[in-house]
Formats: sequence, structure tokens, C-alpha cells
Amino acid sequence: MFRKLYDWTLHWAGSRHAEPALAAVSFVESSVFPIPADVLFVPMCLAHPERAMRYALIATITSVLGGIFGWALGVYAFDLIARPVLEFYGKLAAFEALRDGTGHGAILVMLVTSGLSHLPPMKVVTILSGVLAFDLKLFILSAIVARGARFYLLAWLLRRYGVRIIDFIERRFALLSLGVALLIGVVWAALTLL
Repeated sequence: MFRKLYDWTLHWAGSRHAEPALAAVSFVESSVFPIPADVLFVPMCLAHPERAMRYALIATITSVLGGIFGWALGVYAFDLIARPVLEFYGKLAAFEALRDGTGHGAILVMLVTSGLSHLPPMKVVTILSGVLAFDLKLFILSAIVARGARFYLLAWLLRRYGVRIIDFIERRFALLSLGVALLIGVVWAALTLL
């Protein structure tokens, strides 16, 4: 199953529709979608390492725009749109806990950590930033720095070491698939216990 998904993603990442898809996923990931843009970004950079920096620019811009959309949801449409989205993903309780115990300094830290590592999830932080009326200019600046650093660093690494990474994946695919399956199981178990 993982092998077919891997092959399909690599093939699709090289298609002419890859850039618009990356833009769309990067945008919605920052406000309402649970799947990180890396799912497309990494295979696209591996398929076309010479375009890695272009892909980083696309992902950064659309991710920041998606973050602004999430911020606007928090400011203008929390009860109408954001609350149901958070309930759908089971993130409302985490969101409420963050909202009750978070000040503007903590928001800034979360924007940076979320932008770099998705912890906490980006959509939760962007919506929370809007609910708490976090300064939009500082929000945009921190999103540009964090998301840009993430995507450009990944692009550089994949551009520089992409061939070796592909070779590593190809030779150890079964072991890597097992590791991914175990990681998904651990994350699922941790989330159900919380």
C-alpha cells in the first residue's frame, strides 16, 4: 500500500498540475486542512530538484496567505466557521485550553514553532491568533520567517541531497514503511489518550 502511494505521489509531483496543487494544499493547510504541504512539497523537490527553490517560494507565499485566512476566520467567523472546523478535527478542546492560557508572547512563540514544525498544528495557531486579535503585521512577519525558513531549508536539503535520499528510500522502503506505520499508530494512540 505505501509503495503504491509513494510511486503515485512521485509521479503526480512531476505533473504539470503539481504547482497549483502545492499552492492549494499549502493555503488550506494553514487554516483548515490537517495534511501538511510536505506531502506534495518533498516529492516535487525530489522529482525536480532544480525547481526546489521555486517550490519553496510557492509554498511559503500560499502558506502565509492561508495563515492570514485562518487569522481572519478567528477574528470574523469563529463561531460560524472556525469552531465547526476545530470540532470536526477534534481540536476544539486543545484550542480552548490554548485560548484560556495564552498571551501574545506565547502566540508569537507558537507561530514560530508551528511554522517550523507543525507543533501545535498551524490551523489551530492561526485561528487562535485571530480570536485573540494578535497584531496582523507581526503575525504576517512571523509566518513569513517561520514558513519560509522551513520550506527553503527543506528545499536546500532536498536539492543538495535529493539523489541520495531517493536512493536511501528505494533501498530501505519496506523498513521505512514499517516505521511510518508504527509512527502513525503511536500518534493515533497518543491522541486518543488525550
